[in-house]
Amino acid sequence: MSDAFARVADSTGNWVDTHAPHWARPYLRLSRFDRPIGSWLLLMPCWWSAALACAMAHDVSRLPLTIVLFFIGAFVMRGAGCTWNDITDRDLDARVERTRSRPLPSGQVSARQALVFMVAQALIGLVVLLQFNRFAIATGIASLLVVAIYPFMKRVTWWPQVFLGLAFSWGALMGFAAIFGRLELTALVLYAGAISWVIGYDTIYAHQDSEDDALIGVKSTARLFGAHTSQALVLFYALAVMLIGVALASGDVRWPAWLGLAAFAAHLAWQIKRLQIGDPALCLRLFKSNRDAGLLLFAGLLADAVMRAA
Repeated sequence: MSDAFARVADSTGNWVDTHAPHWARPYLRLSRFDRPIGSWLLLMPCWWSAALACAMAHDVSRLPLTIVLFFIGAFVMRGAGCTWNDITDRDLDARVERTRSRPLPSGQVSARQALVFMVAQALIGLVVLLQFNRFAIATGIASLLVVAIYPFMKRVTWWPQVFLGLAFSWGALMGFAAIFGRLELTALVLYAGAISWVIGYDTIYAHQDSEDDALIGVKSTARLFGAHTSQALVLFYALAVMLIGVALASGDVRWPAWLGLAAFAAHLAWQIKRLQIGDPALCLRLFKSNRDAGLLLFAGLLADAVMRAA
């Protein structure tokens, strides 16, 4: 198989395609290291909650190490989750133009090899998780149930994005678990806000495949909302901003955090204004831009945490 054919259709010209050893490329593609945006989006609620929890504790001494551990954990566990998703979806992926060149449906790796690779990634994630307290370890392990069932939801419900939100927003709980060894109500509200955000941005992402999904019977909020997607995004993005705002108020944050939330909200509004659901390339760009939205909020929360600990 030529390397050009082995490349994933919606991710070319990245470092995996150009610099990684040939033998490693299928595995790096399974982990989406050629498309790290999902890892960043998984990481954002982790960093939000860590910064907010440290701000509430008036202590940032543990924040640098926590940020690094969450970074490693998010990239490794997103890789494990994507590998699991590709194992379960390999037959569906073979029938969708954008995904048929992925390592499993294209035959670059076998299902057995992918399973072994998934376990190896999960073990690295476990090593990272063991650096935290017992409550945080238990909280992290609990997330695996949601991760395990998510790939099957598109077959049974029009709302698989809700289950992705439950999985991708888990970090909103992990920061509080790591810093306080318990879950505050603030963490639960932040978690709910992050879920609303994920539903919004993954609906944008799903519009890339809406035609193929209709042909093979895969459900999504993109297909459910259709031409009313912009109105649905107004609802979910507004709910995300409102719930995150309630969490910030509960945490008694100062002006930098509110400024970060305002920038986050403005970015979400910009996405809705720009969206054209019939333009897959634009949908992908807007989806990816959510990393920047998340970083804007994190910057405000980080500044607040440092200010309050001073």
